[in-house]
Amino acid sequence: MEPSSIDVNDILFRCSSLGYLVVEPKNKNEILSEGLKTHLVDVVVSAKYNRHREIHAKQLDKGNETEEDSITVLSRITKKFFKKNETSLANDFIKGTPDLFEGESIYSATHIRDTKSSWDAYSFFRAKNKELEKNYYWQGQGYMWLTGAKYCSIDYVLNNTPWGLIESELRKESYNHLENDTPAWIEAQIIANHVYDKKTFMEYCDFKGICTGENVITVLNGFVEIPLKDRHFNFEFDRNESDLERLKAKIMHSRIYIKNNLL
Repeated sequence: MEPSSIDVNDILFRCSSLGYLVVEPKNKNEILSEGLKTHLVDVVVSAKYNRHREIHAKQLDKGNETEEDSITVLSRITKKFFKKNETSLANDFIKGTPDLFEGESIYSATHIRDTKSSWDAYSFFRAKNKELEKNYYWQGQGYMWLTGAKYCSIDYVLNNTPWGLIESELRKESYNHLENDTPAWIEAQIIANHVYDKKTFMEYCDFKGICTGENVITVLNGFVEIPLKDRHFNFEFDRNESDLERLKAKIMHSRIYIKNNLL
């Protein structure tokens, strides 16, 4: 199969990558940053040769595996029913698939919501006490551009970590111990760091067979639940037309760069 011929005007930028576009170059005489130029190489490789980089990280894996849990938590807390959106959207510049929306349909949404499942309690509460990540802001602006929505919420949720991912953490810890024999109380503490209700904690410990022993009992008795109401927070922001015009201009300059340097 021959490489695809590319019409540069057909290249659409993913909402999740819009943050690359708006980073200003260090050299004031340049229009595009070096980071964006590198990203544009990846964009062309994907478009021309149908390659797609696979990015694996435990944080991403947890987000994918607990997506429905996040939607359930959001529905319970907001007392609104949400269902995962499966419709992908595109305009002449960008493309994307918003997680959730409010409104009659995804094509006439009033409010876009995007869920982010934190890896653990530490990353969750750190994010709560920082400003919204700029990449998420631009992703949200893209979704509003595609749907016509006027508001966007980035909803952080702290879900129990699936057992398979905790097993991986336990296996990594075992490498630090003689004959891979991790003390049961350490395994119990690792499990405790990744679940937030007592029922699930006890189920995981029972599944691992570590519900006995003085040190383990100390961990079990010291387990503190994190209430559901404390496992969600969000950043909400409005659609910004000037920022959308800025994105549009950067995309047009990016296409010129691709045409002159990468095709």
